[in-house]
Amino acid sequence: MNDSLTAGAGTSLTEGPPAGPRALRVPGDGPARARYVEDLLGDPFDAGNPHGQQALLAADERREVPSATEELLHRFGLAAEFVPRDLGGRLTGVEGLAQVLRPVFRRDVALGFGAGMTALFAASVVWTAGDERQRRDTALRLLGGGRFTILHREFAHANAILRGEYTARGVPGGGYVVDGRKEVVINADRADVFVSYVRTAPGDGPDSHSVFLLDTGRLPARAVRRLPRARTHGMRGAHYAGLELTHCPVPADALVGRQGEGVSLALRTFQVSRALVSGGALVGGMDSALRYAVRAAGESRRGLVLHGRRGRVLAGVFADLLACDSLAVAGLRLLDLAPEHALVPSAAVKYAVSALLHEDLDELAAVLGARGYDRGPTYGGFQKLVRDLPVAGLGHAGTADTQAVLVPHLRTLAHTARSGEPGHEAPAALFTPGAEEAALDFRRLDAEPRDPHNGCDGLLAALLGAAARLDGERGRGPRWAALADLARVFATEVRHLGERCAALLGRPDTGGLAPAAYVLVDRYCLLIAAASCLAVRENADPAAGDGGLLAEPDWALLALTRFGRRLGLEVPDLPDGVARDLAARLVDRYRDGRSFDLYGMRLT
Repeated sequence: MNDSLTAGAGTSLTEGPPAGPRALRVPGDGPARARYVEDLLGDPFDAGNPHGQQALLAADERREVPSATEELLHRFGLAAEFVPRDLGGRLTGVEGLAQVLRPVFRRDVALGFGAGMTALFAASVVWTAGDERQRRDTALRLLGGGRFTILHREFAHANAILRGEYTARGVPGGGYVVDGRKEVVINADRADVFVSYVRTAPGDGPDSHSVFLLDTGRLPARAVRRLPRARTHGMRGAHYAGLELTHCPVPADALVGRQGEGVSLALRTFQVSRALVSGGALVGGMDSALRYAVRAAGESRRGLVLHGRRGRVLAGVFADLLACDSLAVAGLRLLDLAPEHALVPSAAVKYAVSALLHEDLDELAAVLGARGYDRGPTYGGFQKLVRDLPVAGLGHAGTADTQAVLVPHLRTLAHTARSGEPGHEAPAALFTPGAEEAALDFRRLDAEPRDPHNGCDGLLAALLGAAARLDGERGRGPRWAALADLARVFATEVRHLGERCAALLGRPDTGGLAPAAYVLVDRYCLLIAAASCLAVRENADPAAGDGGLLAEPDWALLALTRFGRRLGLEVPDLPDGVARDLAARLVDRYRDGRSFDLYGMRLT
């Protein structure tokens, strides 16, 4: 496919960012830009496509960035997607941004991070706490082709990406001197600006770190040493390298926000990172993984036998993917509509989506069989996803990071159980993909959980409300009655969870708290995944494309059944034909060339 695309009649156009004389003109709204990127990247299985799987896998084998595709995304102006509209970019809501990124992540997770999303992770600190000069300069640098990356502080559960840190000390007359070293930083060998979490006080208190904008153009060359690229098992095409700073002078105006605000800024901005990793990289990558499995089943000796074991696995993973996307979209839309309340939900989204889709990847590997080890252009992308997706989620370190946010939330659940008041449901707008697009105001992100409903959990309250309303749908048929029964089981489990939290937190032996608390966090995350699933189904348009799939009970019924079994609940048996019919809907999407997520977007 050539890159001289134009928008269809009636589509408003905006100029791309200043990316050279061949910069492309792109549609103005997020969903239209997502379709534009999909068309721009072309058919991934066309051997002649320079942005297809053959080219992407060849670059991965060489441990190189797919330069032609990275250049195409630069001409599209991908960096403008990370710059707020009031600063000259295209960024409004993160739900729309996740849609734009999914075509990239469906093809190459490493490319999505290395050529794109890492820049937002870095810049979001500036959008959140930077002064007007820092915001303006950062926007101009990104729009002009500058490359930003982020230097995280070290975590207790550090992996190679999070290990190592920098320290700063003030100097007479103003400014700082920074020392330190990190071995594995994405784009460290190519970045112009490093948004850096730097230790400015001893200990592990909330004021231990600060954030600095380290512009290599303003730092003396003698003090900055870029370390060689690190070899990684996953995301091999991404440039992971290191950075060492030795007695590096840093001007006072490089400080972002206040000194000692680094931990707070991490808590605030990681909400955006978690939601986009879940809703962009993980859901987008798993969409492709499921597509490989459907293709493999169709090419097997028996073909697509929908009532067999393979059909049940495909239907189950499809249901999980829709449920995970329901949770991811709820998290993204919460950031757009009420970012001050997103701290706990964003952590739960990342925790649940990472865990569920990791299990599903193992199930799909069984369907692919030997094809799952094929390194050729037809199936090689699956093996690449197996390597790349764990890196996207930061593995155990990412889990520990989200648990640190979620465990304190158990006190809120305990309070709800003691009060006996279920509270107010989260609004339907959270569970309506693509509706009421709003602009994320980064400055409203909060490092403290802000509960708008006096201690209740609005997502769990949504589950209770959906379960109560489903009782009125029983007369529509056995599948509706089964979904109502299953929702009632989950509503009971919500109450049990609150009681268990109250009992646990009432124990005097707090030393035994952590292991039991982590079990309750697991259960909480599965329950809000179920809540999102039920709420998206309830708010879906029955007249929408795809035969109104999302408004029907089958996918929610199968997803909740799988969640219930993970929780060890007594779940009713599925009515006959549910898995077979859902597998058939999956195959319909496959043959129609549509994505497997909530949006069902047309693919090239």
